[in-house]
Formats: sequence, structure tokens, C-alpha cells
Amino acid sequence: MTDPPSRAARDKHIQVFLVRAGWGKARRAPLAGDASFRRYERLEGAGARAVLMDAPPPHEDVAAFLAIARHLVALGFSAPRIYADDVGAGLVLLEDLGDDTFTRVLAGPDGGVAEKSLYALAVDLLVDLHHRPAHLSIPAGLADYDSDALLEEAMLLIEWYLPVVRGARADADQKRAYEQVWREAFASVPDGPRTLVLRDFHVDNLIRIRDRRGISACGLVDFQDALAGHPAYDLMSLLEDARRDIASDLAAAMRERYARAFPDCDRADFDTAYAVLGAGRHAKVIGIFTRLSHRDAKPGYLAHIPRVWRLLEGSLAHPALSAVKEWMDRHLPAQHRKVPPCRAVAE
Repeated sequence: MTDPPSRAARDKHIQVFLVRAGWGKARRAPLAGDASFRRYERLEGAGARAVLMDAPPPHEDVAAFLAIARHLVALGFSAPRIYADDVGAGLVLLEDLGDDTFTRVLAGPDGGVAEKSLYALAVDLLVDLHHRPAHLSIPAGLADYDSDALLEEAMLLIEWYLPVVRGARADADQKRAYEQVWREAFASVPDGPRTLVLRDFHVDNLIRIRDRRGISACGLVDFQDALAGHPAYDLMSLLEDARRDIASDLAAAMRERYARAFPDCDRADFDTAYAVLGAGRHAKVIGIFTRLSHRDAKPGYLAHIPRVWRLLEGSLAHPALSAVKEWMDRHLPAQHRKVPPCRAVAE
């Protein structure tokens, strides 16, 4: 693998890209990044605005983002429109959907008033997406969010978190048992309709667009990891947020709002899928947040781990997860369910 280009070489490549796209003279200002290697800048010039995504290879691949963004726009959703791209260089110039992420609005002076309406808007978007036939909602060739993919994610908990809090890795027998209980849990998810699963559908990645109406007022970002899977996943991702506490009555009301839109759906089956997929996601997130601290020197995510453990424990109360709960209680009991210590990352 070749070494990544220097920052100066990267900046020069970006400037050439912007000149070719007609934005060479635009004013550039950094925007908040995320948990990946991507960086974002806002461009302003000639009365227009755009966003530059800088996703340097080999760490990032913008092809998936471009494909899903164009698919969502074709379906009528408010994903950013693509103005220019250089896939090989990992550069994309895209529509600026504004600064009003749901997270920012909820933290503002009107957040308490807006909370229910924002969550209802997000739920209504999922309802619209999930009512569409799979052959329309899922892009051709999109990979399945199957048991192997779900298990790979759940493994992140024992690969990254468990060694830190226990001081030793899981042995072969413990790892084998962990894999088995998760395989059984994922196999218990009832078959149901398949849909486009955006996977990180939560308030950080939703934007309120003031001059649009209906579900078009809900902007979508950070969907490049989308897969084809069960519709319960994105609803769970929204209402069991790793970074934000959501009142139980609000979550219940939003689940009921979604359920009313699908009167023929078997609620018990949906609830099983919701719990099992939720448990897998929470295990994954605990592992990822630990990895971000220990590998990537981003310890800020550790503060969310107590919340994610509470969410995971709530999911484990479902009968379909009894074997997973037993494994957790034996190998990661209460005293190990804590914020792991920070550790400097070696250069």
C-alpha cells in the first residue's frame, strides 16, 4: 500500500478539484467532522454554498456514499445532491443542507418544544421509505445486512471493550460461546419485509430544512454504510440513541406512530427484531467507542458507554436474547460495565 499524500499535496489536489468544479475562488471554512477520517468544509461564493467532503483513500471510499445519495434523491428524499466528484481522490462537492441538525435544534432554546415534532418527522420518513416495495427502495446489488454482518459487528465488544475492562482477552472457549449465542439470537429474528437500512439513522445525521415541507424537511447525511435489511433497525437506531437520552414515553409514542402505519405487521415479530438488532448494535457501539479511544485517540466517545450499556441491558431483557444475557452476566458482569480507561495511542 502506498503512503498517503502529505497535507500540502492533499490541499493542492483539493484546490485543483474545486477549480475544475467552478468553486476555485470560494471561501472555505471547516465544518464539524465525525468518527471517521472524513473532513468537511463549507464553501461560499457568488451567492451560493456547497460542502466539500474530503474522504482520503485508502481510509475512505466515497463510491458508496455517491451511490446511496443519488438513490435517495431519486426516491424524493432530501439527501445532498452531488455537484462534482473525484472518486479516486475521495473528494465530493455536495449540496449544503444547512446547520440545523436535529441534535443542534434539540439543544437550542426551542428544543423542548420541537422534540416530539422532530422525532415524528424522522419516523414519518421511515414510514414512507418502508412502504415502498423492496425492488424500489433497495438499490440493485446492495449487500444484505445478514447474520454474518451482524455477528462481525457484535464481535467488536469482545475484541476492543472486554480486554480493556477485564485486563485480558476472551479465551477461545469464551469467544466461541459468544459467537454461538449471537448466531442463535440473530437466527431468531423473524423473516419480514426487506428495505433500505441507512444504519446510522439518528439525530446527529438528520437535518431540519426550514424551507421544505413534509418529509422533505428531513435532510439525510452519513448513509454510506447502508445495507438491505429489516425495517426495525433504523427505527431502533433513532429511538435507542447512543449519544442522547430519550424519554420512555416519547420512544413509546414514536413506536406506536410507526406501528399504526403498518396495521398488518405482526407486532410481536417486529418487537423481537427490534430487540435483537438493538442488542447487536449496542454491543457494536460499545466496541467502536472503545476503539475510537484506544486506536484513534478520540476518547470523547467513552462518556456515552454507560448509556449504551443501559440500552443493551434493556434489549437483553427480551426472551430471544436470554443466552446472550447469560453470557454477558457471566463474563461481563456489572463491575465490568463501565467507562474503560483512556490509553495513549502509540505513534
